[in-house]
Amino acid sequence: MSILATEVWDKKLFNGTWQPAESTYRVIEVATGELLGEIGYASAEDVVVAAQQAKKAQKKWWSSSYKERQQVFEKAVQLLSENQAEVIDWLVKESGSIQLKAGFEVSITIQVLKNCIGLPAADQGTLLPTETGRLSMAKRLPLGVVGVISPFNFPLYLALRAVAPALALGNAVVLKPDERTTVCSGYAIARLFELAGLPEGLLHVLPGGAEVGEALTLDKNIASIQFTGSTDVGRIVGANAAKTLKKVSLELGGKNSLIILDDADIELAAENIAWGAFLHSGQICMTTGKILIHESIFDSVKQRVIEKIENFVVGNPAKSDVTIGPLINEKQAQKVEKLVHEAVEHGAKIEIGGHANGVFFEPSLLSNIDADNPIFSKEIFGPVAVLLSFSSDDQAIELANDGDYGLSAGIITSNVGRGIQLGQQLNVGLLHINDQTVNDDTVNPFGGFGSSGNGTRIGGPANVDEFTQWQWMTIQAQAPRYPF
Repeated sequence: MSILATEVWDKKLFNGTWQPAESTYRVIEVATGELLGEIGYASAEDVVVAAQQAKKAQKKWWSSSYKERQQVFEKAVQLLSENQAEVIDWLVKESGSIQLKAGFEVSITIQVLKNCIGLPAADQGTLLPTETGRLSMAKRLPLGVVGVISPFNFPLYLALRAVAPALALGNAVVLKPDERTTVCSGYAIARLFELAGLPEGLLHVLPGGAEVGEALTLDKNIASIQFTGSTDVGRIVGANAAKTLKKVSLELGGKNSLIILDDADIELAAENIAWGAFLHSGQICMTTGKILIHESIFDSVKQRVIEKIENFVVGNPAKSDVTIGPLINEKQAQKVEKLVHEAVEHGAKIEIGGHANGVFFEPSLLSNIDADNPIFSKEIFGPVAVLLSFSSDDQAIELANDGDYGLSAGIITSNVGRGIQLGQQLNVGLLHINDQTVNDDTVNPFGGFGSSGNGTRIGGPANVDEFTQWQWMTIQAQAPRYPF
């Protein structure tokens, strides 16, 4: 069975059933430019209608048995497990993921769905202390309708990590996937839940442009926005959502530091750098953006990373030997090239790479960087490793904390105690002692500090906080008397 056959979704939007769209957007295989179909392209008016329908459907969903909600997620796990090869293929074609990354993304997405099976049956509140003869309790209630705006880089996972727990906890969802990856991040999710028996009207998938995102943030029937994307857009989302006092989760960009201490194993350090800086061509919010290497081993580590880069294979990710696939489009490749050239103008040295070729960008390594170079603080979102040297732990901490972002950091050392002591001084939401910066286990609270987010978390124990609200309720045998 094909769950993503083109005839199911071509030129359509999803509101529980597939509806013809007035406007469409071309689906392109990133590496080849081949036309794969056309998605429906939503409007602001579509958001208004979807939010109204979702609000009505949510009330019935919340009143249903927790067992009914569990069954939907059990079936969704089965469907994605059985059809993962097809979804992987779409991730490769539509998002430019290499086979390794696409397979990993599907596996953690399946795990998210498995985690959600237990949410409908989880503890929904707590009994509070009060006077004898009176009950006082704090209850967890769904928010209502959750708006999800998801990005292109880990399209399936970053959409479903919000959609799934929101639904499992009793909410309805209106999802706006990035229009460039709508099949693998929007329509794949729609099909999973459609076939799993999710009641009609609970999930709406509305790909579109900025006007659709703006409509989501302003609609009075949408109680919450979960946004994953750039910091600049996140600020706009947060400002718009404030106009209707929406709850907002902003998972934004990062300029993540990997610190290589002088006692680190050279080969281990190089492997962690290569993975953290070049996985998915550097198009990950947790990508290792600043590689801080102790001066005593700087040249040795740099040379080993260059040797690894020389063995990378750039090309169509549909081929099994490719390690560096395309960027999401040619515009992004040109943006990365501009950032590299700007860095060189400020004194950086290109050790290898440095050029764009259509949607592809050569895996690159820059050295001779200091904190005054623009590339020190800017998120690149491309396959570029930026190397800096440091002379002391205090200097490494200062360089790592220099900047507005605070998402992820890693430390490579043979002395775990030293790594912990150093790590406790880093201003990040995700910290890894003896690992690189790209990590997510699906059961962990995920989020950053500063310009990397607004202090909220998503994932694991944070999901209940993010997608429910408290209600205090008291009960007593009869109403008390009051003095007036």
